[in-house]
Amino acid sequence: MGTDSRAAGALLARARTLHLQTGNLLNWGRLRKKCPSTHSEEEFPDVLECTVSHALEKINPDEREEMKVSAKLFIVGSNSSSSTRNAIDMACSVLGVAHLDSVIIASPPIEDGVNLSLEHLQPYWEELENLVQSKKIVAIGTSDLDKTQLEQLYQWAQVKPNSNQVNLASCCVMPPDLTAFAKQFDIQLLTHNDPKELLSEASFQEALQESIPDIQAHEWVPLWLLRYSVIVKSRGIIKSKGYILQAKRRGS
Repeated sequence: MGTDSRAAGALLARARTLHLQTGNLLNWGRLRKKCPSTHSEEEFPDVLECTVSHALEKINPDEREEMKVSAKLFIVGSNSSSSTRNAIDMACSVLGVAHLDSVIIASPPIEDGVNLSLEHLQPYWEELENLVQSKKIVAIGTSDLDKTQLEQLYQWAQVKPNSNQVNLASCCVMPPDLTAFAKQFDIQLLTHNDPKELLSEASFQEALQESIPDIQAHEWVPLWLLRYSVIVKSRGIIKSKGYILQAKRRGS
């Protein structure tokens, strides 16, 4: 195991929270991937920040109005609505912006054999509504809700969903009842091709173990994963895209 891996292992062994940031993935082809700067061995932070530092790219304030900043949030291993606020706050900090223009939340994880209900969505949606009211987000949307689920959320919510993503790989065409409801209430129907489970606890632990062999990867649980994109409005060109992840040690 190399020096960088040993140093990372020593830091991770003492940390309780892990933040991973890819930076702008569009820069990865031009940059030599580097391990993140580590603290001296005498310092063991409680929150370990791991970034591809040379790929980090904040938005120029003078260009902010020309950009649309969007994100999709995947809740992985947390039933705490505070994960929603943590993810949005971190995305704003990483990108150097005061707010995100659009946030879509993927359906939260539920037990096998259980159908997604309004009760599963409510705690996360309420936090998104708080973020809209505090002007951290402009518009919020959903993913993979059928007509009944979307209608229930729309009728209950104070801040209405302005979009709903549909995975055409699973339904081939937009369901007519969903299309009619979305048109009636001015909800934009979008498409996506994300897998049902973009990141699992097992796949995260496997990747962590491969990167840092000398750790107890099973102790770490991913809480959420946020994917962001920055698009030049007038040209439709992607200027930046990346991922941010938060994981915690079990029991911390």
